[in-house]
Amino acid sequence: QVQLVESGGGLVQAGGSLRLSCAASGIIFNIYDMAWYRQAPGKQRELVATITSGGSTNYADSVKGRFSISRDNAKNTVYLQMNSLKPEDTAVYYCNADIGSSPMYAYNLWGQGTQVTVSS
Repeated sequence: QVQLVESGGGLVQAGGSLRLSCAASGIIFNIYDMAWYRQAPGKQRELVATITSGGSTNYADSVKGRFSISRDNAKNTVYLQMNSLKPEDTAVYYCNADIGSSPMYAYNLWGQGTQVTVSS
């Protein structure tokens, strides 16, 4: 059974930085698109950043220039480097990935989430 396990969340002051990691474990044929989402209290989950298997990236306007998504395909891991953090970045951050368990079958998987809290 494949799992996505996030780490790296925590409490940071405004203007600080955090680096989130999300590692996939289990029987994996290939990992296609990977992404980070976040959900603040009382709000809907929103897309933060995406990265394709080839390394193409896309970002929400609210984090452009501050966040950077990257991946290490050899380690089945995706990262989110978050700089110049703001209190409005406070949320639970979720990893998401399209997992290929065989050449003919792929499915979407979520991590359990990691809390990021930015104090003013």
